[in-house]
Amino acid sequence: MDEDVKVCLTEREIPRKWYNIQADLPHPLPPPLGKDGKPIGPEALAPVFPMNLIEQEVSTKRWHAIPEPILEVYRLWRPSPLRRARRLEKALKTPAKIYYKDESVSPPGSHKANTAVAQAYYNREFGIKRLATETGAGQWGCALSLGCKLMGLECKVYMVRISFDQKPFRKMMMRMWGGQCVASPSMETQAGRTILQQQPNTPGSLAIAISEAIEDAVTSKDTRYALGSVLNHVLMHQTVIGLETQKQMKKIGLYPDVVIGCAGGGSNFAGMAFPFVADRIHGKSVRILAVEPAACPTLTRGPFAYDSGDVAMMTPLLAMHTLGHAFVPAPIHAGGLRYHGMAPLVSHVLREGLIEAAALPQTECYEAAMLFANTEGFIPAPETSHAIAAAIREAKRATEEGKERIILFNYSGHGLMDLNGYEAYLNGKLTDYELPDQELQTSLKCLEGLPKPPPLQG
Repeated sequence: MDEDVKVCLTEREIPRKWYNIQADLPHPLPPPLGKDGKPIGPEALAPVFPMNLIEQEVSTKRWHAIPEPILEVYRLWRPSPLRRARRLEKALKTPAKIYYKDESVSPPGSHKANTAVAQAYYNREFGIKRLATETGAGQWGCALSLGCKLMGLECKVYMVRISFDQKPFRKMMMRMWGGQCVASPSMETQAGRTILQQQPNTPGSLAIAISEAIEDAVTSKDTRYALGSVLNHVLMHQTVIGLETQKQMKKIGLYPDVVIGCAGGGSNFAGMAFPFVADRIHGKSVRILAVEPAACPTLTRGPFAYDSGDVAMMTPLLAMHTLGHAFVPAPIHAGGLRYHGMAPLVSHVLREGLIEAAALPQTECYEAAMLFANTEGFIPAPETSHAIAAAIREAKRATEEGKERIILFNYSGHGLMDLNGYEAYLNGKLTDYELPDQELQTSLKCLEGLPKPPPLQG
């Protein structure tokens, strides 16, 4: 069966529970802090999130049952196929076997729908009528627009301006599913107006868009905020990816030597990786690699520090690898990876030595995406191309060492709405940008005076 190109599960084999890695961490996650530097309780999050999601956020219970209404929607695209990249292997002349979990088969075309549907459901059950959110590349905005439509909620999306301009069809997808999308920073919030007054030509950032969405949520009736990455409950919802993949690998009698995912805020990476991190915690030999852009090197160059998730510092302080909440990333085409901070749980498992991280230049990633498209046929999202580039590096290393290796990566989304980036690449207009150290140090000044995370004990 390991010769099959597609490894499929039946709908009856969709996981019935999400996995919460907090139950198995060697050391507990540092708690979120308020502006006074003291740990906050669940009640502090109540103006922003419904209590049923807050309970998931702070939970250390290992398994959380997936409600039937969510499973009913999941069945539209889940279980997703695990594919063998046989033609890519042949082109690379590698002894490695390369597998990828295809999360592009959801209606919005990415993994984001796994949590969008869940968050819309839990908000509806709590009596919420409307959700406000941000989006970078637009995949999350599309996914939440769909989730809200299927669960009967209204949706407002603040889209990072550079992506708003680069990706007009994402806006149309949101509109088709009833989502209202505006460019961020906008004139619709105080946070947006302040930024525009200071930087009228800003390309925007996820940190700015988050500030706008949170302000909208806390000042509007029957509204809460929804986040597409970073938070614990979001990452937990995504573990349906890795749990399915484990069943599929078992079906063909294989286990990966290395598991790879692109990483911006951390959701698709955690969704694939955390079930395998649990295996590693319990003694299994597996390498796990998070891949980010060299232009936004949060895991590889950002300190592990307490920081806010948004530029206006409306969120609690979270212990995470960060480039500073004031950081405005370069307008690279992988818009979903342009975030200053990494999910606290992803940051924590890196700190624990359970995963590795690498930062890659965008031209290498586009080159990898082109090779993938010309062998496997599918056009990847620019974000996903980072995972593909890392998988190709691993395959070439297997060739050099003359070793067979099982490489697994998460194909987090397709690039059919991202063709402007490919056009720029094909026309020779894309260049690499590595964050200068001076710019990084300037950005990190916004962390001065904030609390420091406690050191790992033992």
